Amino acid sequence: MSNEIKVHEHGFVKLLDVMGNDEEVENAARISYGEGTRKVSQTRNLIRYLMRHKHTSPFEMCEVKFHIKLPIFVMRQLVRHRTANLNEYSGRYSVMSDDFYFPKGENLKPQSTTNQQGREEGELGASTGELEFEIFRIFDGATNAYRNLLDWNLARELARIVIPVASYTEVIWKIDLRNFFHFYHLRGDSHAQDEIQDYANAMYELVKPKFPLCCEAFEDYVLNAKTFSEQEMAIIKDNLNGSWVMSKYGLSERESREFLDKLK
Repeated sequence: MSNEIKVHEHGFVKLLDVMGNDEEVENAARISYGEGTRKVSQTRNLIRYLMRHKHTSPFEMCEVKFHIKLPIFVMRQLVRHRTANLNEYSGRYSVMSDDFYFPKGENLKPQSTTNQQGREEGELGASTGELEFEIFRIFDGATNAYRNLLDWNLARELARIVIPVASYTEVIWKIDLRNFFHFYHLRGDSHAQDEIQDYANAMYELVKPKFPLCCEAFEDYVLNAKTFSEQEMAIIKDNLNGSWVMSKYGLSERESREFLDKLK
């Protein structure tokens, strides 16, 4: 499998380096837990136990590092995850790229009436063609203005102020596995902006083969799991007969006991 995935027209995600693997998570946990962990003899079982009980520090012993080319407005969402380390392409030292993220067709949607952060299906105030033309006109004008300012010997750090947030930048981004899972849980979610979802999904696709057991546990206990309120738990207790749990859903005997304990 390639370590690089193309995202949109001009972007990409490249996995540069990986520190650790599933076994390293297990080794870190056994140092912490001592001899008691010998009861959980298999790597998979221990990793699932750690994820299930939110013992997250062993996952922090592994790291992934990416080279990412992405629009500036997507980069804004990436830097909100302050547990990561990054270094970005400098518009002070270097000339900015002419590449822009250009949303087309099905990506052009009106503002959501129920979510101030999102978009929804519906009618726009102009045709798709008119919107695309207007976006292109702004991009083209900004590019020409930037080039003119550079030609007039304006400092690069000032000339870049005319660059739209749809312009592409590049970063080296490094994060430990535990916080990468947190990042993906938020940015790979269907409620996140479509563009950051595309990057998060590409990153997760590259990481998953490197940590298959950790990703399996993450998907089972975090990504595809739900949290219930006290009132919702009361409804479950009133309607649940625990006898079918293990046989129907493939839980281990230990997992079944822990599940039923949650309902007490």
